[in-house]
Amino acid sequence: MNTFSQLGLSPKTVEVLEKIGFKNPTPVQEKAIPQLLSPKPIDFIGLAQTGTGKTAAFGLPLIELIDPNDPSTQALIMAPTRELGQQIAQQLVSFSANHPINIEVVYGGAAISNQIKALRRPTQIVVATPGRLIDLIGRKAIKLDNVQYVVLDEADEMLNMGFKEDIDNILSFTPADRVTWLFSATMPSEIRRIVNKYMNNPAEVSIDREEKTNKDITHKYIITKTSNKIAALRRFLDIQPEMRGVMFCRTKRETQEIADDLSSNGYAVEALHGDLSQQQRDMVMKRFKTRSMQLLIATDVAARGIDVNDLTHVIHHTLPDQLESYTHRSGRTGRAGKKGISLVFINPRESRKISELEKRIKISFEQIEIPNTDELVHSRINNWAKLIVNTKIDKESEGLLKEVEPLFADLSKEDLLKRLITTQLDHLNIQNGGDLNETKDSRGKNETRARRGGGNENSDINRYFINVGSIDGFTKGDLVHFLSDISDVDRKCFNNISFQKNCSYFDVDKGKDSNLSKKFEGIEIDGREIRVNKDDDGGAPRRKKPESGYNREKKKFGKPSSSKGRSKRFRN
Repeated sequence: MNTFSQLGLSPKTVEVLEKIGFKNPTPVQEKAIPQLLSPKPIDFIGLAQTGTGKTAAFGLPLIELIDPNDPSTQALIMAPTRELGQQIAQQLVSFSANHPINIEVVYGGAAISNQIKALRRPTQIVVATPGRLIDLIGRKAIKLDNVQYVVLDEADEMLNMGFKEDIDNILSFTPADRVTWLFSATMPSEIRRIVNKYMNNPAEVSIDREEKTNKDITHKYIITKTSNKIAALRRFLDIQPEMRGVMFCRTKRETQEIADDLSSNGYAVEALHGDLSQQQRDMVMKRFKTRSMQLLIATDVAARGIDVNDLTHVIHHTLPDQLESYTHRSGRTGRAGKKGISLVFINPRESRKISELEKRIKISFEQIEIPNTDELVHSRINNWAKLIVNTKIDKESEGLLKEVEPLFADLSKEDLLKRLITTQLDHLNIQNGGDLNETKDSRGKNETRARRGGGNENSDINRYFINVGSIDGFTKGDLVHFLSDISDVDRKCFNNISFQKNCSYFDVDKGKDSNLSKKFEGIEIDGREIRVNKDDDGGAPRRKKPESGYNREKKKFGKPSSSKGRSKRFRN
């Protein structure tokens, strides 16, 4: 392996790297830095996952190439989220300690007037989110006509977030002869469009799949009902109090609801999602980095830019729709030479996704069991006992001891400990006390082991299937409205929705689902009959592409005419 000095970096940059603890370059740094420092500027594509050191791969060459005597903006770095933008800027500032250049970061959610004021100073490198940069360009607060280098970091994520038009707009303000460096985890067709339109014969570095997969991460999964996932999570948090990690959810609403549920049960967790103000997000991240919480619950988008090196776990409440994003998520643990665990919660129908992940990114998953109630009790009692043993004795306790000591005079040490343990057991609040694991019976049907072993089953709900999914232009919110409108059942009665491409599953409170299936008879989507059945009644028919609009009189429903706008509202 080469050292940073062998990659062509100057002695004063290498000196800074040694001071901040950068010893050996990562694979993407080793391959990218020499090419980006070449005498003839080149366009460049770097394909690598989160946590592989991409910021240093493009940031260190930029610092070397910038002319500190030129006060104009010479480099522009675009990132999808403010957290990632802040992280990039912080790292560049630390890298440039021996270089007299100025770096500014601009992003939405903060006072634009302060950012305009900062940009009036000589600023050689600007890190920006696309939306805020468009605002600044419109206000003529930033000039990009001298930009020599444009870096698109997490390019695939920027496109997923809908920044395609913004990127095109921003690049139109930069010189035609600029150099473009693009870093991405994946290379979808839209990224190729950017490459073909804006880049000239780019050099490309792709970190092999074996290099992408962090060997310090152990991949595990459990199978349980969707409605039992949070109860299962509580057991893992209880039995591993030293756990410190991030749990990923799909939506902002789900993220906040789970955080509220766990917080109300005494767990040190907080949510991070796009509906929080910048001040709220900063406070959450500050508490997380200072170890004031055990678990951060976040959406994929909000978690971009999280830079914490000592996470023990990454937990996936739901697998991402794009399986490539799994590596993005899991890469937040197992850093800096430490071991980490990536734990996936799936329902029985999702087992094939685990197999697909194993094949696609060449990793091996281990199925594990959700701790049972006996394990949970033993763990809690042991943790409680350790807490007592490690508690420092307060001076005031001596006086109180004299008052209560006579009450225990006739008790042996063993009797006293038994009574203490009994009182602690009385305080244990073990919700969903049965076996939460799911398995398959000999006929291949999914079966909850709690059902076979006499554990508790939720008899207050029924699970239903509907042959409507994302292919119909629906969001989860659209589906709930549709179900409620047709059935005249309150939206609050539809829960635990599993929203898939071709179909969906949902729970309905018993007593509210009378004749539910019949209410959807005659409802059509572009000539295709809608079916709503109990979960074990059968599958979905072949589907056709829907048209727009719902006509209650004709009982025909198609892709909601406002689905585009609604998707934006529900976007993470």
